[in-house]
Amino acid sequence: MKLAYRLDGPEDAPLLVLSNSLGTTTRLWEPQVDAFSARFRVLRHDHPGHGDSPVPEGPFSVEEIASAVLDLVDGERFAFCGLSLGGMVGMCLAATAPERVETLALCCTGAKLLTSEDWLDRAATVRAEGTAAFVDRMRDRWFTPAFRESAEAQSYLDELLTIDPEGYARCCEALAAFDFRDRLGEIEAPTLVIVGEDDPVTPPEVVETLSEGIPRAEIVVVPHAAHLANVEQPEAVTAAVLQEVRS
Repeated sequence: MKLAYRLDGPEDAPLLVLSNSLGTTTRLWEPQVDAFSARFRVLRHDHPGHGDSPVPEGPFSVEEIASAVLDLVDGERFAFCGLSLGGMVGMCLAATAPERVETLALCCTGAKLLTSEDWLDRAATVRAEGTAAFVDRMRDRWFTPAFRESAEAQSYLDELLTIDPEGYARCCEALAAFDFRDRLGEIEAPTLVIVGEDDPVTPPEVVETLSEGIPRAEIVVVPHAAHLANVEQPEAVTAAVLQEVRS
């Protein structure tokens, strides 16, 4: 599997890997990239069928996305921050390559999100109707009412329309099969769990599963934020992640 990526920041700086949510591209991290790249060499990647990453032949798993990310970092140790699907990639990396992951930030994610049937239904819908079928639903899930009609929110919803429907569907199928609840204890890295206070995708029981299952986990709740908390409250998320990677 080949993933498109971009690098920002000084060539000799420590590495920070950023991984996106389903339905977004490397642009998701634009609110953070200036602050992050002032201290780190920042690697952002697109998920399969998203942005500039091609759709692989055949199905794939979240674990295979994580393996493709490892291929990008060429043996280095790194800090990692992922949101939603990106956070699941981070869990896989931290558990399977603990010697590589120095710190882990899991944003608005869970060891299991929704049900397998939910994801398979979404895959079928996007194949039939395209990603336009989810714009209104994502408006409500990604952003709070105070933010969801803003031009910035709309720009991310417009980007959703550019995602390859088959790539989106294949990622949905990977999410349907993903359940990391029994493996959270394998994560050794210091872990920050960031959750939007108003995120409908990560209810308290999902967050508690992460905080109780990961041995060295701490929680930061971001007020006035839904699922794309780093977009809606960029300063709070930036500060939390920088504090984690400094520690």
